[in-house]
Amino acid sequence: MVLTLLIIMFVLLLMGFPMMISMMLAPLAVLILYFPNINPHLMTQHLIAGVQPFVLLSVPMFIFAADIMCAGQIAKRVLYFVETFVGHIKGGMAITTATACTLFGSISGSTQATVVAIGRPMHAKLLESGYREKDIYALIINSSNIALLIPPSIVMIMYAVVTGTSVGELFIAGIGPGLLILLIFSIYNYFAARHYNIPVTPKYTWKQRFQSIREALLPFGFPVIIIGGIYTGFFSPTEAAAASVLYALILEVFVYKSVKIKEIPDIALSTGLITAAVFILVGAGAAFSWVISFARIPQMITANVLGPDPTALWVLLMVTIFYFVGCMFVDQLIVIIILTPIFFKSAMMAGIDPIHLGIVVTLQAAIGSATPPFGCNIFTACAIFDKSYMEVIRGTLPYIIMYVIVSAIMIFFPEIALLFRDWAFR
Repeated sequence: MVLTLLIIMFVLLLMGFPMMISMMLAPLAVLILYFPNINPHLMTQHLIAGVQPFVLLSVPMFIFAADIMCAGQIAKRVLYFVETFVGHIKGGMAITTATACTLFGSISGSTQATVVAIGRPMHAKLLESGYREKDIYALIINSSNIALLIPPSIVMIMYAVVTGTSVGELFIAGIGPGLLILLIFSIYNYFAARHYNIPVTPKYTWKQRFQSIREALLPFGFPVIIIGGIYTGFFSPTEAAAASVLYALILEVFVYKSVKIKEIPDIALSTGLITAAVFILVGAGAAFSWVISFARIPQMITANVLGPDPTALWVLLMVTIFYFVGCMFVDQLIVIIILTPIFFKSAMMAGIDPIHLGIVVTLQAAIGSATPPFGCNIFTACAIFDKSYMEVIRGTLPYIIMYVIVSAIMIFFPEIALLFRDWAFR
């Protein structure tokens, strides 16, 4: 049965069908071949049910807010703020890039939006500062992945939908690992700059720094709205998403005047196209999960991979390996939709906190966004910098190693992953 499912999916992909078609046709074929007494129309019901959770309303709104910000000035103001404070130290421009990606990720929640908004202006500055092309691309695409851990995170929302865990707790828990990755990236780039003797940029005056603070003050309202609103209970995650759209419109249209009202329909259309693709994947994933659960495929896989009574450590190691490999080849949302129902029950039986598991899963999704062969940030960078695939991925290995180290830390020291969650909700 499992072999039939995999062969059909593989053949359909080789024939050029989109992943969403493979995810629907392969389980439908399994249902018809192995369970002829089951009405195939049930798959349609589960496909529709997959996009009904209320929290999914936050996905298009976070995407819309990110699209508005990419068309405006918010990214430039965040960049200028960071550069005035750290640009003059050794490796300062690289640290500026990583920090700006983290901050913009806390505003937009999108890795690809971060590659575009921060990568474009920083590419030229890093080149002028003496950085090598391969190091620049690796820095940009991997730093942008921190957006998956710093709220708002669409990957976390999807994990919460599949498992029924709290989006708010996931958002708060992701802050610690995200900041840890930023710290490790900064230390690495500091010593790399010393090794390659990268020159430093002139130090900004305190007058310029205060000016940058004034310019960045309003954009920093986004994390206050999202994190502060959820933490205080003033907003649900969905309401925070709606508030972020309104705030983005107010800033870019009325305060900065960088986006014209007549441009909003085109931005909304772009958001709609992305949202449609995401929701089709979510619906297909829900139908796929129902079929494999009905066929008891998760139990067969976990019995062979995890054994009858796995420890928490063994479950987390297997989760890391399966999600890491899966995200190398397939979009992170698809991997979460397919693999999470397989491992979640075993993880709960092993006593793993569902929020801790969510952080480990999100980390693998972050690695997958920049890992060959099919990391989405790689192709985004190829498009916006007009560079070949091999040029973009040449310098990624050190960052992948750093991500793996952070994954190990999260596995062996779960209190780090849960530090902010426990502080905020317990």
